[in-house]
Amino acid sequence: MADFWRPAAAGVASVVAGVGLAELVSAFAVQNGSPVLTVGALLIDLAPAWLKEAVIGLFGTGDKAFLISALAVVVVAGAALAGWLERVRPPLGRVLIGLGGAVGVVAAVTRAGNGVVDALPSAIAAVAGILLLGWLIGMLRDTQPSRVAPRGRVSRRRFVGTTAATAGAGVVALAIGQAAAAGFRTASAAREAVRLPSPARTAPPIPPGASFDIPGLSPLLTPNADFYRIDTALQIPGIEPQDWRLRIHGMVDKEVELTFAELLALPLEESTTTLTCVSNEVGGDLIGNATWLGYPIRHLLARAKPSSDADMVLSTSQDGWTASTPLPALTDDRNAILAVGMNGQPLPLEHGYPVRMVVPGLYGYVSATKWVVSLEVTRFDRHTAYWTDRGWSERGPVKLSSRIDVPASGRQVKAGTVAVAGVAWSQHVGVSAVHVRVDDGPWQEATLADAISADTWRQWRFAWEATPGAHTLTVRATDAEGLVQTSAVRDVVPDGATGLHSVRVTVV
Repeated sequence: MADFWRPAAAGVASVVAGVGLAELVSAFAVQNGSPVLTVGALLIDLAPAWLKEAVIGLFGTGDKAFLISALAVVVVAGAALAGWLERVRPPLGRVLIGLGGAVGVVAAVTRAGNGVVDALPSAIAAVAGILLLGWLIGMLRDTQPSRVAPRGRVSRRRFVGTTAATAGAGVVALAIGQAAAAGFRTASAAREAVRLPSPARTAPPIPPGASFDIPGLSPLLTPNADFYRIDTALQIPGIEPQDWRLRIHGMVDKEVELTFAELLALPLEESTTTLTCVSNEVGGDLIGNATWLGYPIRHLLARAKPSSDADMVLSTSQDGWTASTPLPALTDDRNAILAVGMNGQPLPLEHGYPVRMVVPGLYGYVSATKWVVSLEVTRFDRHTAYWTDRGWSERGPVKLSSRIDVPASGRQVKAGTVAVAGVAWSQHVGVSAVHVRVDDGPWQEATLADAISADTWRQWRFAWEATPGAHTLTVRATDAEGLVQTSAVRDVVPDGATGLHSVRVTVV
């Protein structure tokens, strides 16, 4: 085994040191060239939709951490293989490292907004890894007995120490590079200094009867720290307020450019809106409700005067991600806004600071662009966006749905009156009724909490007289237009999941 592990260790040390050096270069000279992040982003782009959905389904908002961990495992395994190959059949190990560097170069230059210079860190990682691997494997060969030097010219202890020191230096460099590259820390400090203006128009007061006091029921307003996060950014963009600009262009009579200070000076409005991810499974938790502060997008578009032929706005994030939003959804009476505040605070960095889009009634993949910097007025037949290029539908209206929060599936409850409760939503339409079914019995009407608006979810509760045994509870909602939630089961692809949420409980 030593014949494998020693060269494998040399390969891992070489690659870790090369990547660490590259991360330092990226942090201090080429901010968009991090090999870790560019390769990770490329993998996200290339992964088929079903795999993305499987990862989100398994790990939820921890999908980024899983991707980075999986990428690290693959890199370490490949580095170990390179070390062994270099020992038994040189120069295949160095060739393998070179190929890995080439992947990093391709990933860097193909990212939106990147150029050739952004490939420099990946090229440095490959060159450093190749040179270090050749050096360490040469040292390993010198530890082996030979006719010329029967005792070897280098002690194995020295080889092990040198390999460990190389790997350690790489880890330290990687940590320093990642820490130094965290521009979002600077943005975080700037965020702390932001003082949001008082809204010119406050959100309608939340009715006293809008929330039920039932343990386990989702709170009416989702705390910022608990709000779901699904996006493609491996590293949160660090945008300082003075550097932010929004450009409205394309099929318009007049281009409009807006700074953060100019945005804050406008008469901002509050609104409470529920956002939902298209990846939310039936009964899933990729949904949240918040009170947002922002400026209506329709007013800014009115300044630009879109062409009568336009039917879509292509919004672009600082990191290059795009969404295609139907133009009418940004110009009608719904409260589609450029949001700067969330639940009374400046937007959290991970939720789009300094500015994001919030559009009631549409799934986030066609509307909720974080770190937004561009609104291009165009047409669906001329441009496509990040997820529509990957097989998702163009328009993405949110589907009527409902969820049981309590009791949780698999729980035991005591016989007698049991509180069954959850939330239901049909953004920009509203929910008018919720019904619950026990096993195969009749649908029974639940009690709805008061509505905040048509753009938010509603809590509901149902008093169930539970009898001993195993039971299945199912919920369905009816929207304000009389549409009953469908029982047809459909996957999240291409435009959101359908079906009825059920939980299985045991009554004792």
